[in-house]
Amino acid sequence: MRHDPASAAIVVMLRSLKMYGMAQATSELIEQGAPAFTAAVPILSQLLKAEVAEREVRSIAYQIKAARFPAYKDLAGFDFASSEANEAMVRQLHRGEFIGSSDNVVLIGGPGTGKTHIATALGISRNVLGNSALAEAVDAATEEVKTGGGLAFALGQSKRFPKLALQMIAVGEESGALDDMLLKTADTFDTEAKNTVDRLLAALVPAVTVVMTGVVAIIMMAILLPILNITSSLQ
Repeated sequence: MRHDPASAAIVVMLRSLKMYGMAQATSELIEQGAPAFTAAVPILSQLLKAEVAEREVRSIAYQIKAARFPAYKDLAGFDFASSEANEAMVRQLHRGEFIGSSDNVVLIGGPGTGKTHIATALGISRNVLGNSALAEAVDAATEEVKTGGGLAFALGQSKRFPKLALQMIAVGEESGALDDMLLKTADTFDTEAKNTVDRLLAALVPAVTVVMTGVVAIIMMAILLPILNITSSLQ
């Protein structure tokens, strides 16, 4: 009997489905060349293809479930009205503007999120500090937070952080709005640092003027004194 690719494909699909008995029986029917089987080949082929596809879908679904991947969510489908998330801040982060301005972003969850998030944020902040004393203070604060201590208390132990900052952080912890309060604290001290620099620059202007006047006077004296001495000697 001539080789029939469609019939052979049925045998292959049956074996892939682990139906070895049916695969053996099908091989025998192919050898016998039964007309009824030959007529049923197209129908059997379609049924087996559907079964193979269904098993592949179930297998993929099982593997995804076993892997425990998080459910897919996007910003367009998120209901901000039923959530405490700050929509304006989330959309600002989504736009990625902080990347263009080279800002550092540390996200800290609200109440119930867990102290490990704060400890992680402290660890990230510690890595960008250029002051070794402050870095040691942050390390100590991180260990305190890991044991369940409050952030304001942990930072206050080192006596190296401004009292105003500690008070603002404490208020944020008590009100459940630590993330917002940390942002306000950063803005407050950024403004204060800018104002301090402006005051120093304003104070330096008169000082620089006096120094430059003295330098000019010395240069003039260095030029004029030899001339006066020569004039006096000629007389």
